[in-house]
Amino acid sequence: MSQLHLQVARRILSHMQSACLPAGEHVTEQELEKVTGTSRSPVRGALAYLAKQGVLLHRKNRGYFLLRAATEIETADLIPEVTEEQVYLAIARDRLSGVLPTVIKESEAMRRYQLPRDRLRRILGRMANEGWVERRAGKGWSFLPMIDSPEAYSDSYEYRRILEPAGIQLSTFKVDAAALTRLQTQQQFLHTSGYMSATPIELFEANATFHEAIAAMTNNRFIFQAVARQNQLRRLVEYSGSIDRERVKRQCGQHLQIIKVLEQRKFERAAGLMDRHLAGVRIEKMNPRFFNGRGLQLAPLDTVE
Repeated sequence: MSQLHLQVARRILSHMQSACLPAGEHVTEQELEKVTGTSRSPVRGALAYLAKQGVLLHRKNRGYFLLRAATEIETADLIPEVTEEQVYLAIARDRLSGVLPTVIKESEAMRRYQLPRDRLRRILGRMANEGWVERRAGKGWSFLPMIDSPEAYSDSYEYRRILEPAGIQLSTFKVDAAALTRLQTQQQFLHTSGYMSATPIELFEANATFHEAIAAMTNNRFIFQAVARQNQLRRLVEYSGSIDRERVKRQCGQHLQIIKVLEQRKFERAAGLMDRHLAGVRIEKMNPRFFNGRGLQLAPLDTVE
């Protein structure tokens, strides 16, 4: 059962309880489409879930009927509370798949994701800090341009291949031993066992931390800002793309090699390793398992915890 279906099921229950629908009441997909603000497919999935939970009875060719009064139903027992992290990922998924427009009003988002305004604003505030949404001067929020296609993703990695290895060879590059130690501890954990259990968000943040920490050692503010911006732009793709855990392990191993060579102050070799690392990741990420022929291949949201 996807998180979208659970969210729609929660909206349906809320509507039935507000209307104090009695046992035996007939509920229709057409009516619930209007109530939930979603298409028929999510409504159908939510109704099937509620029937499986014993809330509704499905009669062939007749539809769904309430088995008991809506006010007697305990929503919390039937539908797990949706966390802010899950809503964050749901918004990311809906934006990347084209469900959400460029501009969205808070009232629309509150209704769609069944959130009070304060929780929604916390999530939108986090998105704004990460650089993929901004508050409009009037009402609403605007989604900013993102890396949202295989072509854009490939271009991003080619740009990083020019930028990051060159930064390591600058005369201003200075090794931060304490930062390298922290990176080594984090990457070693992921390489040894953490790659199997870490969430997509945790994996992305560890990767972003690695590249931004090395960019900071260039002591060039523009290089650091450019690397950080590329991480912001690819954030949603990484959060929603399918995960090859063995690929993650390989990449962490490559990170550890770069850290070791930087500790030895062999900057030319480290730059070469960084270039090969980025080139290899670009090729692996263009695999059809990560992208489909037309755009993004999104992982089912209910597999992301």
